[in-house]
Amino acid sequence: MVLPVYVYGMSVLRKIALEIPEDYKELDQLIADMFETMHTSDGVGLAAPQVGKSLRIFVVDTTPMADAGKDPALVDFKKVFINPYILDEWGDPWAFEEGCLSLPNIREEVTRPSHVRVEYYDEEWNLKEEEFDGIRARVIQHEYDHLDGKLFVDRISPIRRKLLSARLNSISHGRADCDYRMVYPKR
Repeated sequence: MVLPVYVYGMSVLRKIALEIPEDYKELDQLIADMFETMHTSDGVGLAAPQVGKSLRIFVVDTTPMADAGKDPALVDFKKVFINPYILDEWGDPWAFEEGCLSLPNIREEVTRPSHVRVEYYDEEWNLKEEEFDGIRARVIQHEYDHLDGKLFVDRISPIRRKLLSARLNSISHGRADCDYRMVYPKR
């Protein structure tokens, strides 16, 4: 089922998400719904807070970026990250234009380290520790931020945020044009 995406201004996007217990009954359905929502919305990552659930889980599928010729390592990079924790970030910081389903039609350059090591459980509850680089690392870092109540606009300069303030305010007041269902703050 395609879930509505919670947008800028919704309090769930600013909360630190809770760990998912291994006996969480609706996990398989949540994962399926998150992938379907992400694909329908043309995203490459989606975190549970973006669909209104303050849980430490996100999904990624970077295949559309590979299809756009960005990086062959992105082909079939489709994963579920349950209760992830970034253990280390390193490498030369690099800027890349990011967007977010919760901030429709806003794209800004964000600087992040080029490598990440993350510990997480997969959908079968196997504990993993893996290293990722490049765009794969960036997508993971972006989605991981959602679990800690951060948005990519928190990582841009105060001047850029000030310049975006009217657009962010419009989103939080229900004025955003996109092709997927959204949930706005009640005013």
